[in-house]
Amino acid sequence: MMKDMSEIAHMERNVGQAVTLLKAMANEHRLFILCHLQDKEVSVGVLSERLGLSQSALSQHLAWLRRDGLVKTRKEAQTVYYSLSSHAVAEVIRTLHRLYCAAEQPSEAELASDVPERHSEPSAASHSVG
Repeated sequence: MMKDMSEIAHMERNVGQAVTLLKAMANEHRLFILCHLQDKEVSVGVLSERLGLSQSALSQHLAWLRRDGLVKTRKEAQTVYYSLSSHAVAEVIRTLHRLYCAAEQPSEAELASDVPERHSEPSAASHSVG
């Protein structure tokens, strides 16, 4: 079934956001940072301890994520806290966690049941001439 033009236009307008997120996640340190921020706010100090990165390296990765609008910050006294900036980013991270990090990974059948059923136009081969 051909996608209608408004859906295609919507996809074209938003493809850049997906590319930005995927580029950030292509680096394992940035992906790990995003994973640590799943569903919670974390301070820079805690991120540094958990990731084992130098302050300089962590700052560079966090700057990349801030620049691309994937994380947001909150400052409390001298402590800076990071969290995911949008529902879309959180949803992608939750999906990756469920697929790759959960103690019990979903079966192929469970994954298939999560995919919306696609409705296709009947093919010419399915019509019989009577």
